[in-house]
Amino acid sequence: MEYRGHVVVVPYPSQGHINPLLQFAKRLASKGVKATLATTRYTVNSIRAPNIGVEPISDGFDEGGFAQAGKEDVYLKAFKANGSRTLSQLIHKHQHTTHPINCVLYDSFLPWALDVAREHGIHGAAFFTNSATVCAIFCRIHHGLLTLPVKQEDTPLLLPGLPPLNFPDLPTFVKFPESYPAYLTMKLSQYSNLDKVDWVIGNSFEELEGEAAKAISELWPGMLVGPMVPSAYLDGRIDGDKGYGASLWKPLSDKCIKWLETKAPQSVVYVSFGSMVSLSAKQMEEIAWGLKASGQHFLWVVKESERSKLPEGFIDPAEEQGLIVTWCNQLEMLAHEAIGCFVSHCGWNSTLEGLSLGVPMVGVPQWTDQHTDAKFVEDIWEVGVRAKEDELGIVRRGELLMCLKEVMVGKRSEEIKRNASKWRRLAKEAISEGGSSDQCINQFVEQLMSAAKKGEYLNGQ
Repeated sequence: MEYRGHVVVVPYPSQGHINPLLQFAKRLASKGVKATLATTRYTVNSIRAPNIGVEPISDGFDEGGFAQAGKEDVYLKAFKANGSRTLSQLIHKHQHTTHPINCVLYDSFLPWALDVAREHGIHGAAFFTNSATVCAIFCRIHHGLLTLPVKQEDTPLLLPGLPPLNFPDLPTFVKFPESYPAYLTMKLSQYSNLDKVDWVIGNSFEELEGEAAKAISELWPGMLVGPMVPSAYLDGRIDGDKGYGASLWKPLSDKCIKWLETKAPQSVVYVSFGSMVSLSAKQMEEIAWGLKASGQHFLWVVKESERSKLPEGFIDPAEEQGLIVTWCNQLEMLAHEAIGCFVSHCGWNSTLEGLSLGVPMVGVPQWTDQHTDAKFVEDIWEVGVRAKEDELGIVRRGELLMCLKEVMVGKRSEEIKRNASKWRRLAKEAISEGGSSDQCINQFVEQLMSAAKKGEYLNGQ
C-alpha cells in the first residue's frame, strides 16, 4: 500500500479534549491518512472508533488518571515525564513498519509532545480545543501584550479582531489569575513553543471566527478546521460517524430518546453543564425550581456525584415534566426535534454542538473560558441569551425562567431560532466538500502527504 502519512494524535485525557481530537483523526483517516490515537492507559479502553488505531501512553497514574494525582501541577509534571517517554517508545515501535509515524498532532495543553516529535525528526502540529477568540486573548498575554489581571476599570477590553469585551465577558483566569495558578500556567504554556511547530490547528471555522483568527495570525497562525462534530450531524461524508467514539461515562440514550419521543417538537429544555463543572447546592436548587416554574418539559443531565445537591421534593417519579439522567449522548439529544432549547455552561465543545445542531441556547457559564463563549452566543451570533448572575455569582430561578421564556416563546424567540438555523447551515457548509474548513484540512493533508512521499523528515534524518 502507498505510504500516505501516519499521524499520532495525542489528546489531553478529558472528555472535552479527547472528543475533538478523535474527530479530527477521523477526518484525516477519511482523507487517506493513517491516524493513531495515543491516550492514557486509564482512558484507552473508552475509545471505540473505526479506522483509527488506539495505543496507550502513560501519564504516571495508570489506575486512576487525574483523580489519582489529585492536583493539577502534580498531574501535569508526571504526564510530561511519563508521556514523553512512552510517546517516544510508541513512535520508535512504528519506525520500521510499513507506516512509520511522520507527525505528532498534539493537544496544545501538552506542548512537550512537540519536543518528542523533534527528537525523532518528525513533524509537529498543535491542536487548540478553545475558540479562536480565547486563543487570541491568551496568546497576547503570553507575549506580554496584555497584562494580568484585567480589572473592571480596564474594560471594555479592546483587542484587534474581537468585539469590545466587558468585565463579565472575560475568562476567569484573566480577571482572577491567582484563582487557579496551575490551570493558568497550563493555558499560557500552550503558546510556549508555537514558533517551532509546523502547523497550528483550531477547532472553529472561518465564518464563525475568521476575524479573530486573522487578527492574531502572526502569533497564532491557526488553520480553522471545525466544527469537530461527528459527520452524521453535518456533511454525512464519513460513513456511520454518529458519535465521537469516546465515552468516559455510560450514556443512557435509549431511555432519553423514548422519553423525548412522547414530547411535542421544540417543547423540551435540554440541560447539561458538561463533564467538568460542579455546581453549588444553591445553584442546583435555583436551576431546579426555575425549570419547574417554567412549565416546560426538561431533560437534565446530573452526574451521580451531583444528585445529592438536588432540592428535596424536586424529583417526583410520577410527574412527566422532567427527566433527570446521569449521562446521555448529547448530540443525539440536541438533534432530536423535541428539543427547543439548550441550557449550557457554554464550554466550547457544547457551544459548537449547539451551533452545529441549530439549537437556541441559554448560557449559564461557570468558569474559565465559558463566560467569553456565552458573550458570543448572546451578542455576536445571537443564538440565545446569557443568564445573569446576582452579586453572589448565582443565577436565580427568576432569571432562568425569564431566559427560558425569551428563547422558547418570547418576542425574540423567532429571531433566535432563525439565527440558530443560519449557523447550523454555515457550520455544515464549512466542513462540507469545498467549504472553508474542508479546504484547510485538505491543505494539511496535502502538505503531510507530500512530506511522507519524499520521505522528508526534519533535522536531516
